[in-house]
Amino acid sequence: MNLTPVVTPQIIKRLFPNLVWELPNNEKVIYLTFDDGPTPEITEWTLKILEQYNAKATFFCIGKNVEAHPEIFNKITAAKHSIGNHTYNHLKGWKTKTKDYLSNIKQTQTTFDEQLKSPQNQVSDSKFANLFRPPYGQIRPKQINQLSKIGYKIIMWNILSVDWDQSISKETCLHNVIDNAGSGDIIVFHDSIKASTNMQYALPRVLEYFTKKGYEFKRIPE
Repeated sequence: MNLTPVVTPQIIKRLFPNLVWELPNNEKVIYLTFDDGPTPEITEWTLKILEQYNAKATFFCIGKNVEAHPEIFNKITAAKHSIGNHTYNHLKGWKTKTKDYLSNIKQTQTTFDEQLKSPQNQVSDSKFANLFRPPYGQIRPKQINQLSKIGYKIIMWNILSVDWDQSISKETCLHNVIDNAGSGDIIVFHDSIKASTNMQYALPRVLEYFTKKGYEFKRIPE
């Protein structure tokens, strides 16, 4: 049974005010994010669905997946989505020494930099990918402080689709989002194999539902 709250409790946000949980605004804007890719076929499918709705998003990529699938990473940046660092191999911050955690993130950044500068990448304004999301949402205060000092914005979320949980129905995944999301919310999906059944059902319906209500989908500002 999954006990992770769909909507982030206010007490958690107050305990960690230096983390970005949402981006309040007066416009009808939602921020979709995708963790754990790039993943063959799934990430590419996601990009096509986003394009159909003229939607931008932010992809928090795992370094080893970028190394394995650079051509998909290039497709993400070519479509003008934002990219974020999600560690090299999905580390749990609570179980990792800060020195090792930072080294792992730096390894991912190096992978990003190499790919962004490659001839195959068509993005002319490539730069330091300063967005970071801790896998599992697990991060220590010392890790937060160190990452902030070197220029990272730590992006969390206000709404979880819980798409990775294969014990919930795809309809539940959809309603986790449409029943709770609103302007300024950061929403988490996963472009991973594990989450694909729920995500591929929910995402196009989320896009359609909120588009009809006059919302735009934007990438998180870098």
